[in-house]
Amino acid sequence: MRKFSWKTILLVFVGLALFAALLYQLPAVQQRLGWRVDFALAYVRGVISPVGELPTPLPPPAVKVTARPSPTPTASPTPQATGSPTPGVTPTPTLTPTPIPAAISLTPPKWEKQDANACGPTTLALDLRYWGWEGDQFTISELLKPKREDRNVNVEELVYYTRTRAGWLHAEYRVGGDLETLKRFIAAGIPVIIEEAFTLETTYWPNDDRWAAHYNLLTAYDDAAGVFIGQDTYLGADQRLPYARLDRDWQAFNRVYILVYPPEKEAQVKEILGPHWDVDYNRQQALQTAQSEAEADPDNAFAWFNVGTNLVYFERYGEAAAAFDRARQIGLPQRMLRYQFTPFFAYFHSRRMEDLQALVDYALRITKNSEEALLWRGWYKYRNGDSLGAMEDFRQALIENPNYEDAKLAIAFITNRQ
Repeated sequence: MRKFSWKTILLVFVGLALFAALLYQLPAVQQRLGWRVDFALAYVRGVISPVGELPTPLPPPAVKVTARPSPTPTASPTPQATGSPTPGVTPTPTLTPTPIPAAISLTPPKWEKQDANACGPTTLALDLRYWGWEGDQFTISELLKPKREDRNVNVEELVYYTRTRAGWLHAEYRVGGDLETLKRFIAAGIPVIIEEAFTLETTYWPNDDRWAAHYNLLTAYDDAAGVFIGQDTYLGADQRLPYARLDRDWQAFNRVYILVYPPEKEAQVKEILGPHWDVDYNRQQALQTAQSEAEADPDNAFAWFNVGTNLVYFERYGEAAAAFDRARQIGLPQRMLRYQFTPFFAYFHSRRMEDLQALVDYALRITKNSEEALLWRGWYKYRNGDSLGAMEDFRQALIENPNYEDAKLAIAFITNRQ
């Protein structure tokens, strides 16, 4: 029998590896095997460098933390800073709402199974398709996530796509929603996209909590059964979502909702939203809701996180950071910073740079290609005098998502200051 030398065996293995690498470059092969390779690499990283809990806060500056934070002293106090109604927003008189049916079911659009990491583009594709748009998730992903490995598409990006690529439709998003508002839009013939918590079926690393974000298109409700019907791009069409469970999972994302509708329905949208048509008013009410929920349940990390998120909107960064501190002390899911980035704003602007560094480093351990975390690591480096390192991170963020406008602006900012 012929014996093979170790050099021959090594050459065979190298040849097979090169052949496999070349084969993997074929789009059809990547489509089928990409997620398995990604899973394997994530698990190996988790074994080598175990993923722990989200970092707890460092000792913060002296900022009083309450569910309803004290006003930040300013030379000229503004209504936002003192918790008063927003300028220019005149609360409308309380009216008796027009009764809506106990059950409504809209004809759902043709269902589409999402590709890996594509619930955002796919759910938006369903919503646009409801209004006669022709396209699919890949049409949207080409702009919003040109790389298949990009794991997150933000609410703002979905609205941006609709406004710029399906401009004959209008798109708005609001936060602090409630079940009654969802029902009223469905009853008006307008499906609603929500972002909610989701439990992954696969464990991606040891001690993975499997918590993730997911978009869902709501097309029906039934008060007798106590359920909404969602067109879930992962689980399937016509999924039943019990009211209580939906609200619990929705809270983790500040109860955000997206409305897509034709121009002729705008008057109806404004009527349903009432004073919430004004974005500042909407945020003020969402802040008050989050504060009330934090007071009622002081160990609810999502309530505190929502307090922080809404305070960031009003640029009350010190108070926001204190609220995020509380959420982190209670405990947040491992992937929280894959989807929500308001803590980065809060810690950067309140000059708590060690906390910012800890969070962006953790976020990049969980999601190594997160363009948002790379952007904020760059701003951390810039604040600490490392302009060269900052530029490297901004450029890497742009490699991960070539259409990422925040990275382009960051690069332009540093270039103009050199």
